[in-house]
Amino acid sequence: MNALVRWFRGAPKVETRSSGAGYTTQVIAAREAFISGSRGLAELTATVQSCISLWEAGLSVADVDGTDVLSRRTLALMARSLALRGEAVFLIDDLGLVPAHDWDLRTRDGRPSAYRLSLPDTGGATTRTALAGEVLHVVIGSDPVHPWMGSAPLRRSSLTAGLLHEVEEALSEVFREAPIGSQVLPFPESEEMDLDALGRGFRGRRGRVMLRESVQVSAAGGPTPQADWRPTSTSPDLSKTMSLETLGDARNAISMAFGCLPAMTSGVATGPLIREAQRHLAQWCLQPIAELIGEEASAKLGQPVALDVMRPLQAFDAGGRARAAATVIEALARAKEAGVDAGPAMHLVDWGN
Repeated sequence: MNALVRWFRGAPKVETRSSGAGYTTQVIAAREAFISGSRGLAELTATVQSCISLWEAGLSVADVDGTDVLSRRTLALMARSLALRGEAVFLIDDLGLVPAHDWDLRTRDGRPSAYRLSLPDTGGATTRTALAGEVLHVVIGSDPVHPWMGSAPLRRSSLTAGLLHEVEEALSEVFREAPIGSQVLPFPESEEMDLDALGRGFRGRRGRVMLRESVQVSAAGGPTPQADWRPTSTSPDLSKTMSLETLGDARNAISMAFGCLPAMTSGVATGPLIREAQRHLAQWCLQPIAELIGEEASAKLGQPVALDVMRPLQAFDAGGRARAAATVIEALARAKEAGVDAGPAMHLVDWGN
């Protein structure tokens, strides 16, 4: 009878579970860290947000040639995603580019072949599956082990970001818990009610004359105290901990990781210094990223796309360019008068279009 019941019910299903230290657990932990942002502890500090604002503003005003889908808003979203996550993924549809806030992909020979995208929506995220040719994927800071993944500047400078976080956390605890601005005044033995009344008498007396009884007493013929009303401050001395210097160095290192020269935040910065710092940010940080965006857009949109950050930001020496243009025009005029072809000469000095 029991055999007949078992035959009728069928064979019991075997439940399979993954081990606690298996590959699935590692993938879930990596995805959780990727979503929660625990890889960079300084993402919400003013230093990081200032650098991200410079990235957004610099890329949003770039000159785009060859396509209309890279709008100002799209470039700003792309700059913020690249600064915080090291990569930006957009779905190419009929109306333009749709940003994806989460994704996973499939690769072949180290190149992405298919994507599963989570697209933002007011009623909740929607999931779309697309081929690699339908997705605009810009990556910065990748390594040969995972060339399809990017890394944010904070992740590449995790030690500095962690140091900045720890110092700011310690300073916030000091300003929250320490008795800053408090003082201790010596007073002869008195009842607690008298001490409370005396403490309330000092409150709100800024700029006024306060008269209190002297603490110099002579009881039972003892010696008279030499000190009278000498307050002792309870504010912590942070100069000995080097916390402020450490905080400044960590902020400078974070700014340098984003391509922003730390001298821009100096209180004695001058106009030429600010211009050189802006030029450095545009030349060595934003323009290479713009070239990566143009290369990816050219491959996925099927037409040449170029982005220029230098001209809109005026990140060049205007005086030097004016002198160079005048010199070139004069040289071309002399070559024309002499009947000499100026093409080889321009090629020798690497003067392009």
